[in-house]
Amino acid sequence: MTAPQPRFEAPWHARVFALTVALNEAGHFAWVDWAEAFGATLKAHGQVAALDGGDDYFYAWLDTLEHLLTRSGMADAEAIRTMVARWRAAYRDTPHGMPVTIS
Repeated sequence: MTAPQPRFEAPWHARVFALTVALNEAGHFAWVDWAEAFGATLKAHGQVAALDGGDDYFYAWLDTLEHLLTRSGMADAEAIRTMVARWRAAYRDTPHGMPVTIS
């Protein structure tokens, strides 16, 4: 009998989850530090709006990951903001049904 596999509502949920696990397994942060930071992010996000466990949960997950990466020096906050802006523009400018890419 195999263990049940996690189910994700969107592909990006699985990707950010897998990236976080891989970074933890590579020793870039301890899971206890992740859990503490993620709990604080969930609490902050929950004060703004009720969380339903879908995209809002994974936006909190992503915010936490970005925070840990910038705090550790693995990523630059400005570079993250620039990349987010580029992806948003690409998503906005891509015709429906076409793959979204950035140049």
